[in-house]
Amino acid sequence: MIKIKHLVLLMVCAVTAFTACSKKEEADNFDAAAQFTKDTTAIRAFVVANKIPAIKDPKTGLFYQVITAAPGNFVYQTNSSVTVNYTGSVLGGAVFDTTNGKPITFDSLNQLILGWQIGIPLVQPGGRIRLFVPSGLGYGNRGGMPFPQNSNLDFTIDVISAK
Repeated sequence: MIKIKHLVLLMVCAVTAFTACSKKEEADNFDAAAQFTKDTTAIRAFVVANKIPAIKDPKTGLFYQVITAAPGNFVYQTNSSVTVNYTGSVLGGAVFDTTNGKPITFDSLNQLILGWQIGIPLVQPGGRIRLFVPSGLGYGNRGGMPFPQNSNLDFTIDVISAK
């Protein structure tokens, strides 16, 4: 009986080790360029199907729609603090985060995902922007998020103020 328990324990350890190696191999074999192409295709199909007049930033691949332009000449810096209301969802899917109309302040733009660092400066404080974020400008290939790895994200952001 004890030999059977040891054998089962050994098998469980072997399976666990094999699974861990398999996940590491997947991460090592990740092709960011192929993922970016896949993301761009999915976002473009989404905005076309939903007749959203989004613009693609040619340098970064971020798609965006300025919903409400605001006057001003604020020049964002990487350490600019921003106060926003926002709703974030997986592209074409469920909301995973929202401020529910309660503004939140981020102390520094450079602490945010790249999609926000690129997108927020496209609108002046008082404006509203919708960002369609390819996974590489969002949370990328990381697990542990409230959505799958390599998810394209859709944010609607009201920029309340910036300093």
